[in-house]
Amino acid sequence: MSKAKAKAKQLKGKMKETAGRTADDQRMEAEGRGEQVRGKTQETVEKTGDRVKRSTQK
Repeated sequence: MSKAKAKAKQLKGKMKETAGRTADDQRMEAEGRGEQVRGKTQETVEKTGDRVKRSTQK
């Protein structure tokens, strides 16, 4: 997964969380928070991979 896809997953999660809050749907809200966490985790993995690649190229 790319950093852009990770950011998209975070955005989708935020929208889902907001929709759940608006509709008073706790499950949807929690799913949205979960998607945000997965997106942030994936973004961190991608950034770490980039740092490792840069450090090994020196």
